[in-house]
Amino acid sequence: MFDTMTMTKTIGALCGSLLVFLLVGWAADGLYSTGGGHGEGAEQSYVIDTGAGEATETEAEEVVDVAAVLAAGDAAAGEKVFAKCKACHKVDGNDGTGPHLNGVVNRAKASSAGFGYSDALAAMSGDTWTPENLYAFLENPKGYAPGNKMSFAGLPKSEDRANLIAWLATQN
Repeated sequence: MFDTMTMTKTIGALCGSLLVFLLVGWAADGLYSTGGGHGEGAEQSYVIDTGAGEATETEAEEVVDVAAVLAAGDAAAGEKVFAKCKACHKVDGNDGTGPHLNGVVNRAKASSAGFGYSDALAAMSGDTWTPENLYAFLENPKGYAPGNKMSFAGLPKSEDRANLIAWLATQN
């Protein structure tokens, strides 16, 4: 069944395949790294700058005057920002996926009757939604009240938060 020629061909094919794999691996290392090897001297030859990890001094030391930002809020612009909230919140007095936001500014937290609040927000029911509290919550809902049900990541722009709060203050 296996003669000498068949055995030689099989071993040759196996050695040739291993040689191809080694050459392909060597070529891939040459494409994606420079600096002669592993360790501290290795550098990536293809780097995508995402800006992460680079905190400028102004960003690290930036302190926001919330009162000034809120005073500059534009209710008309806030109505446009509310379009991001419409999927879950209503301003007609009815609860949706989230509680209604009529009169939410200076209203007690977790006070919309009949809405099932998360334990995190229910524990804050003794506090009120002051503009400053809303500002902090809208920036990072999960960071403000860890464990709340709101899946929205937040509004990163300070102006958007101020505009939304100005508009919500007009909704009674």
